[in-house]
Amino acid sequence: MLRKQKEVKFTNFGTGRVLPLEDVADPVFATGRMGHGYALELEDGFIRAPFDGIVTMVFPTGHALGLTHRQGMEILLHLGLDTVQLEGKGFEALVVEDQEVVQGQLLSIMDLELIEQEGKSTVSLCLFTSGEIIELVRKYDRVTPESVDIIKCVTL
Repeated sequence: MLRKQKEVKFTNFGTGRVLPLEDVADPVFATGRMGHGYALELEDGFIRAPFDGIVTMVFPTGHALGLTHRQGMEILLHLGLDTVQLEGKGFEALVVEDQEVVQGQLLSIMDLELIEQEGKSTVSLCLFTSGEIIELVRKYDRVTPESVDIIKCVTL
C-alpha cells in the first residue's frame, strides 16, 4: 500500500506541555483507540481552534468538541480526563454545532482549578478521528496557541 505524506500545519489548541498519547493516564486514549493525536498538560483553560473549520459537535457537558478542517480532516478536542462525570461543571462552550470558526478563535473556557478540586485531570487531547496518522514533533515542549509544527500528518 502506498502512503502519501502530507504536512498539515496547525496552531495549538491551548497553552501547556505536549504529551504523547501513551503518557495519558487513560487506556482508551493512551492506546490510540480513539485516534492518533497528542495531549496537553494545560496551564490555562482557554481552548482555541487549531485551524479554520466547522464545529461538528459540542458535547452537552462541554468537555468535548468536534471540528472539521476545510480539507475534511476531523478532530476531537477532549477536555480533561473523566470530566464527563462533572456534568458540565467547570466548562463554558463558546461555540455551537455548525458554527464556522477561524484559527485561534476561543472555543471553550475550562475552570482548571474547579476541575482539579473535583479530582479530575485537566490533561486535554487533540485526536484525529478521520483516520490520519500523526507524528508528534514537539514532544514534551511547552507550546501556546501560536505554536506551529507540533505534528506532521501522514495520510493513508
